[in-house]
Amino acid sequence: MEDLWRSATGQDPRPEDYNGIEFWSNPERSGWLTKQGDYIKTWRRRWFVLKQGKLLWFKDPSSASSRSSVPRGVVNVANCLTVKGAEDVLHRPSAFELSTPHNTMFFLADSDKDKEDWINSIGRAIVQHSRSLADNEVVDYDNNRNAARDVDDGNKNDATR
Repeated sequence: MEDLWRSATGQDPRPEDYNGIEFWSNPERSGWLTKQGDYIKTWRRRWFVLKQGKLLWFKDPSSASSRSSVPRGVVNVANCLTVKGAEDVLHRPSAFELSTPHNTMFFLADSDKDKEDWINSIGRAIVQHSRSLADNEVVDYDNNRNAARDVDDGNKNDATR
């Protein structure tokens, strides 16, 4: 069932996704958004927190205020493809969407300014956390190239002995 949840939503409901993130302290961004449900397409107002490459949501700010808090949902922004305005899709003001490889989530902000601020914050987080993944890959490739050069150098030395 958990695999079904993950494949359908692109979200991981397990605590490992938010352990170690002090979301109650100095988030990169936090505030109210209205989110469309994943299965039943109702709209619910939730308190959102963006921190350390995770977008977490809670029932209200008091639900996000302590170490023992449990988010209602978590999205790893490194897995997100786009964040953009969605007024033309939803025909509602201050709407935006966040797309993952598995689904698209829709949100309503309280104002156009809030919408733009959330889009900018999430967009920066996507770039920052996607870049850190890409940087790790480059380091791995460089290490592999160095290892291949060492093997080649070793073969030359062995052949001349």
